[in-house]
Amino acid sequence: MNNEASTALILGGTGRTGSLLADALAQRGSITRTAARSGADVRFDWDDPATHAAALAGADRLYLVTPTMRVSYADQVGAFLDLAEAAGVRHVTYLSVYNADHAPTGTDIAAVEADLASRGGITHSVLRPSWVMQNFADDHLPVIDGVITAPSAGGREAFVDAADIAAVAAETLLDPETHADTTYSLTGPQALTFQDIADAIASVSGRPVTYRDIDQETWINGALAIGVPADYAVMMRWLTGAIVAGNGATPTGDTEKVTGRPATTFREFAERNAHAWTSEAK
Repeated sequence: MNNEASTALILGGTGRTGSLLADALAQRGSITRTAARSGADVRFDWDDPATHAAALAGADRLYLVTPTMRVSYADQVGAFLDLAEAAGVRHVTYLSVYNADHAPTGTDIAAVEADLASRGGITHSVLRPSWVMQNFADDHLPVIDGVITAPSAGGREAFVDAADIAAVAAETLLDPETHADTTYSLTGPQALTFQDIADAIASVSGRPVTYRDIDQETWINGALAIGVPADYAVMMRWLTGAIVAGNGATPTGDTEKVTGRPATTFREFAERNAHAWTSEAK
C-alpha cells in the first residue's frame, strides 16, 4: 500500500488507545480519520449502522475497537467488516485482549479474531494487550482516599502503557505488509503486584498509597451495582481471575520487537502521570 495515499480509520478515536494512535500516525505524516459517538472526525456508533459507510469512505486501513462493555458482538462486527472490505479496507488492526484464545465461552473476542483470519481480501494484525497502566490514573482502578482496591490474592500482571499499544498499532497500520496476519501480546517489562503499583504511585505522588485486596465476587458485584452490564461479569471474572490464580500476564517483549524500543515501565508511566494522583480531586 502507498502510505501517502492511504487513510486509516480509527474506531474509538477519542479513547485511550485510539487518540494516542491518531497522534502517533499524524506525527508520521499519515492521513487519519477518528471515529466515535462524539468528539471525533466522524460520528460512529456500533448501534447505528447509518454511521458506518460514511466513516469508512476512502479508508483502506482500519483500527478495530469492538463495542465496549459487551460480550456478544461478533455478528455486528462481522457485518461491519463485510462493509469495510467492500469499501476498500485492505488491512485491519484489531484491539483484542491478552490470552484471547482462552477467553470464556459466550464471549466474542476470539470469534472476531477468527473472522479476520478467515478473510482472504484483507490482512490483519491482532493486538492482545494486558491490563493497561492507565487504569490506575482514571476511574477504572482509582486511588480513593489513598487506597487501591481490587482482587488479586497477591498475583502479578505485566501492566502495559496504552501509549505502547498505540505505538505498536501505528507500526502495523503504516507497514501492513510486514505485519500481515500477525498476533502481538503486548505487556510491560515487569510483572507487578498491586502492592508494587501502590508503592510506585506513593513514591511519585509523595502521598501514602496502599493496596487493599478484596474478594473477587464482592468486587464484581460492586461494579454491577454502579451500572456495569450484568452479562459483562463473565469478563470481569476472567480478567481478575487470571491474576488471582497466578496466571496474570508475563512480559513478552513484543512491544520492543515491533517498535524497536523497550516497553514503558510502570515507574516511567507513574512519573509521567504523577498529576493524576496529586490533584485535589484525588
